[in-house]
This record gives sequence, C-alpha cells and structure tokens, in this order.
Amino acid sequence: MKVVSFTGKSGTGKSFQATALAQSRGFDAIIDDGLLIYKGQIVAGSSAKKCASKAAAMRTALFNYDDHREEVKAAIEEFSPQALMIIGTSDRMTDIVAEQLGIGPIEERIYIEDVTTEEERATARHFRVDEGEHVIPAPVGQLRRDFAGYFMDPIKHFIDKAKGNAVSSGGKKEADDGPDDRTVVRPTFSYSGSFYISEQVIRDIIRLCAEKYESHLAVVDRMNNGKQTNMSITIDVMAIRDPDSVDMCIALQRDVFKALATMTAFTIESVNVRIRDIVRDADEMHSRRLH
Repeated sequence: MKVVSFTGKSGTGKSFQATALAQSRGFDAIIDDGLLIYKGQIVAGSSAKKCASKAAAMRTALFNYDDHREEVKAAIEEFSPQALMIIGTSDRMTDIVAEQLGIGPIEERIYIEDVTTEEERATARHFRVDEGEHVIPAPVGQLRRDFAGYFMDPIKHFIDKAKGNAVSSGGKKEADDGPDDRTVVRPTFSYSGSFYISEQVIRDIIRLCAEKYESHLAVVDRMNNGKQTNMSITIDVMAIRDPDSVDMCIALQRDVFKALATMTAFTIESVNVRIRDIVRDADEMHSRRLH
C-alpha cells in the first residue's frame, strides 16, 4: 500500500480539496481527522470534529485512543487500499498518524500550495474562521448519526439521492459521487449556542419518504416529542384496506428513521407509524384527503 500525505495549515481547504485530489491521483483511501474514508464511504473511525473540546479533537485526530486506533487499523487491513492519503496540518502530524496506525513510512508528500491558489486558500480561511465551517471529504448521507454538527442543504441532498443517486439496500452506493460531493459541518466545540433542525425540514423528509407508498398510504399528521436530541416521531397515516398496507407502514417507518438519523445528525429514539383511518380504495383516500 502506498502512503502519501496531504498537508497544510488549518483552514486552508485541505479536506475540501481531498476528494478531487484523491480521485485524480488514484488514492482510494483517506485518513482525515480520525476517519477512514474508503472509495468515498466512511468505513471506520470517529471524527475529531464531533469532539466536545479541542484537546479531545486533537487526541482523536492523532489516534491516541486505543479502541479508535484499533478499529481503524482493522479496517485498513480489511479493505486493503492500494493508496492511502493522510490529511494533516504538518509533516510531523501525518508522520505520527502513520506511525500510530502502523502504515508508514510516507512515500510522497503533497502540500495545499501544490493544488490551490492563494485566493482559494483565503476563501477557505474565511469559511473556517468567520463561518466556523469544516469539511469532511465524504457524502453527507454517510456521516454517522451521532455526529454533532449541521449539514449544508440536507433536503437538496436527499432529493438528489431520491432522483437516482441512490444507496442500495446493502449500504453501498449505486453511483459514484463527484468531486464536489463533500460534507460541510460545524464542529461541536465551535458552538457558543444551541442549534436545531427546522420543523419544516422534518416534515419534508417525511413527505419525501412517503411518496413511494402513496398507492396505499397518505400521511395525515405527524408529531414529535419536541426534542432535537433523542427525537421521537409519530406519523399518522390513512391506509387502504389491504394487507400490503401494513408492510408499507413498516417500510415507511424504516425509511423515515434512516433518513432522519443520517440527515439531521441527531439521535432518533423512535419512529412510529400509526394507522388513524382505513379506507376502501385509492379513490376514497384521495377524496378524504381533499376534504
């Protein structure tokens, strides 16, 4: 396995450039801030960007925690990438990561100045310093649900996925993400106040999930426990009198749980689908919805 490093000062846009660089150079794996990303998928590790303090974030990024380090080492052995790129703020940092994971020495060193202009680095610094935004070089839908941050434009991402760039039932993507499919988040330790997901976003996610079951189900109401963490959702539906309607309720429950968990970054305690009304057929369901 070839090991390369990609280094630059904090906030200069390394993670944002990482996907395009990896694709152009044929690096099939990336180590970034505690995560192992293989062919665009997060396959192991824990992001330093979800740590509650800068000290914990640095320890995570350097793989100082035994369980975390062993998990990533095992995944590297399992996936056996041909070329792995370590992202860091200095040569010393990337050397430490390589040593911790037992994958050194580093054969090639790439610097942010090699792939970006001063203007691009200044723009990256603005978003890091002024906006507090960080980038993970992986699709938004692949982030773990316990990630404490916010996603940029999650509904657009979900709609794009629904239109064809889908994830198979086995969890593998059916279409490759382009170089710009990167996830922008705000780390936990950068917050001075609270954060929330709009109620409209939750409604839209449920509506989009329900569209493929509209032959048998119609969402008539939804409620949650009012919490942004440990969220519980109840969805009331109108269902056609058909045994398949029960299976579709279960499928809707599963789809909403998965979508909310992966897109909002909050822990979803439960999703319940409750049949509130039963109708004879689709025509009656449509008529009752109009009234």
